[in-house]
Amino acid sequence: MNTNKKSPLGRGLGALIEGVEKEALEKKIEANLQIDINTIDANPFQPRTRFDSQSLEELAASIRQVGIVVPLTVRETGDGRYQLIAGERRLRAARMAGLTHVPAYVRTADDTAMLEMALVENIQREDLDAIEVAITYQRLIEECSLTQEQLSDRVGKQRSTVANYLRLLRLPAEIQLGIRNRNLTMGHARTLVNIEDPAKQINVFYHIIEEDLSVRATEDLVRHLQSAASKDPVKIEKKKRLNTEYEELSKQLSSLFRSEVQFRINEKGRGKIVIPFSDTEEMERIIGLLDKLNR
Repeated sequence: MNTNKKSPLGRGLGALIEGVEKEALEKKIEANLQIDINTIDANPFQPRTRFDSQSLEELAASIRQVGIVVPLTVRETGDGRYQLIAGERRLRAARMAGLTHVPAYVRTADDTAMLEMALVENIQREDLDAIEVAITYQRLIEECSLTQEQLSDRVGKQRSTVANYLRLLRLPAEIQLGIRNRNLTMGHARTLVNIEDPAKQINVFYHIIEEDLSVRATEDLVRHLQSAASKDPVKIEKKKRLNTEYEELSKQLSSLFRSEVQFRINEKGRGKIVIPFSDTEEMERIIGLLDKLNR
């Protein structure tokens, strides 16, 4: 049996913090120390920016019933104050639950180690979307001066897995937002990364959403597009010309309607013109313009 297989849950924090001596960590940590919640300041290195309000309410309700099961991790900053290293959700929920004191581990850590602990704890959460994971990996590489191989060892993931997440950051912002909103799975996103042209990536992205394509169907679609592109250079040139024409027409219509008009066209030439609006008043303004054009 292979005992060296990496755990899908990653490794413990102590094994992940290079540059902080194990003996020092053992000496400078206290478990279950009850700390005044008002003496804990936010973590300036907190990588997580979005917290689901309903999830926090549920956690606060649980804390009211049974308390905080897993202590927070903090460091002393002097004058009887502490700075949060890990446990932002627990701290927020504890405040919502009305707690005055919370259990915490007190750890000595420099800024680099603190950042790394916060980032690694974030990665080990199961509710992160793929873009949040990718951004966290990128921050670990850039801000903690790690190679992909070192990062792979730190988080207990295969290097190919790390590379696949990092490739997501090359996708257009529109698609990244779709992943963050969970309109797209990791499987869909990995398929889109294989398309070199960002405009084609976006077209396929909307096709996935509108047709509710499975990952397998998306892979087949991308394979077909790439195969057709390689076999018919005349079609490619024609499509480029059409895209340029549609782009110019889109600009003109966007200027007319004062809204970002979009063309959605599939490989058979079928499609739609989309005129988005933000509220009822804007919709009525657009309808008024269309009425004038019909007269």
